[in-house]
Amino acid sequence: MKNYWSSLSRKKKFLWVSVVVIFIGFLLPENFELPVKGATDNDYNQESFWYYPWGKSGTHKGVDIFAKEGTNVLSATGGIVIYSGTMGIGGNVILVLGPKWRVHYYAHLQTQIAETFDFVSSGETIGTVGTSGNAAGKSPHLHYSIATLIPYFWQIDGDHQGWKKMFYIDPTNSLNSSVAGN
Repeated sequence: MKNYWSSLSRKKKFLWVSVVVIFIGFLLPENFELPVKGATDNDYNQESFWYYPWGKSGTHKGVDIFAKEGTNVLSATGGIVIYSGTMGIGGNVILVLGPKWRVHYYAHLQTQIAETFDFVSSGETIGTVGTSGNAAGKSPHLHYSIATLIPYFWQIDGDHQGWKKMFYIDPTNSLNSSVAGN
C-alpha cells in the first residue's frame, strides 16, 4: 500500500482522502435528541413540513416547535457549528453540520450559546427559544430543519418547490421517535 500511495499524484491523494472522509460521515450515528427541552409532540404540527403557502419562503421547509421564550434549544445531533449569527428571516440562527452530511438549522433564537467552530454533543444546549427574524410578534418557537449536502434526487416531486426536496429531510419522524423515546 505504501508504494501505491506514494505513487499517486497530489490530486489523486486528495480525491481518495475526500472519498474516505465522505464515507466516514455517513457511518457516524446521529443519536437524535428533541431540539427543545421538555417539548412533546403537542408542541409542533405534524403536517407543517413542506407546507405551502408559507410567507416569504413560499414553502415551509422545517418544523416549528413552540415553547416558552428562553427555553433551552438542544443540539439534535453531535457535530460542528458551522455558523452562529444572524440570517435574514431566520433571525438569530445556528447551523450544525452533523452525521450523514446533514446541516441542522435552528432559527428564531433568543440567544445563541454555541459559537462557530464549536463541537457540540447531542442534547447539548446551544441557544434559547425566541422570536427573532420573521417570528417577531408571533409566539416564541424554534424553526428546526435538516438539509443534506448530498442531494437525494429521488425526493423530487410535483409539490410547490418540489425540486428543492432533494436538499431537505423531513424532521417529523426523528422528532416523533425522540418524543416516544423520552
